[in-house]
Amino acid sequence: MPDNIPEDFRLSSYDYFLPEHLIAQQPADRREQSRLLVLDCTEGQIRHSRFAALGELLRPGDLLVVNNTKVFPARLFGVKDTGGKAELLLLHFPETSSKAGEAAALALVRSSKRPQRGSLIHFAEELQARVEEILPDGKVRITLLYPESANLEQLLEQHGQLPLPPYIRRPEGNSTADSLRYQTEYARHIGSVAAPTAGLHFSHNLLDELKEKGIQQTPVTLHVGYGTFAPVRSSDIREHQIHKEFVRVPVETAEAVNATRAMGGRIWAVGTTTTRTLEFAADETGRITPTEGLCGLYLYPGCRFKAVDNLITNFHLPQSSLLFLVSALVGRTRILAAYAEAVAQGYRFFSYGDAMAIITKP
Repeated sequence: MPDNIPEDFRLSSYDYFLPEHLIAQQPADRREQSRLLVLDCTEGQIRHSRFAALGELLRPGDLLVVNNTKVFPARLFGVKDTGGKAELLLLHFPETSSKAGEAAALALVRSSKRPQRGSLIHFAEELQARVEEILPDGKVRITLLYPESANLEQLLEQHGQLPLPPYIRRPEGNSTADSLRYQTEYARHIGSVAAPTAGLHFSHNLLDELKEKGIQQTPVTLHVGYGTFAPVRSSDIREHQIHKEFVRVPVETAEAVNATRAMGGRIWAVGTTTTRTLEFAADETGRITPTEGLCGLYLYPGCRFKAVDNLITNFHLPQSSLLFLVSALVGRTRILAAYAEAVAQGYRFFSYGDAMAIITKP
């Protein structure tokens, strides 16, 4: 490790001890039953709570901003022309072409022997993939083939599986519960290959309870891409190239955020995806502009947050860009100390795990 890299920018500085048994394999029995670690930077303390008690942290006049993206069944299991098995992981929702019954996508492929260019992978009688190009790192460019009268989204629902992260082990395939729980209650716009997991803790009952308390809620959209999980390989995290993802901030959301700030309310971002979206759409004063396009905003220590006051998030993987983001908000040493406390207290980590509430504005 070069000695001239400041500690906050060293990849190795974002490692932490995590026993394997703390990696959550199943969600809590009910969404809001998850535990909640409250990292209150305004008081310099850590408190332990339950997600169901989130309303005790928010107050009338606060604004809760959520990511309403919807995960699609991006994992497809099929058979090659040769009879061998093949698994595809679509890296984005397929893009329909001018030719009916065809949609293009980039995918990862797993099989004993890589399929040949021009060959077919059969998932069902009405759904196949034609391999158009073999790319590095196990990627292929494909065309999905299906009847002209069919609905592609419905076909994927019928024949695909939601792409759970690899640390959630499902040797027999996804359970029925996964199809419900690896999706937020407010998911609306299909396009993600991974769930915005901070939102998985919200039940309809909890959302209604917060509304009754006078806490407003408004959506943004960020379609989570596979690049979110791409490992950081640069020893200096400043050299990491983050992927771009589609974002949308509607007019109503921009107006709600700006009005809340003008009235002295706090902006609570639900998840790192919501945080990136809001910060991408904010000017230097924190004012949000309605936005639609590709977001490649990379937040790491030294970056200034302009729009987000407080953050609800899950516990993130070591040496990940998401861990850099939360460290940028409140400092690396403070985050790692909170993670060490979470490990000591037996919190459950990652997508199906427990949550944190990070408070920077009292």
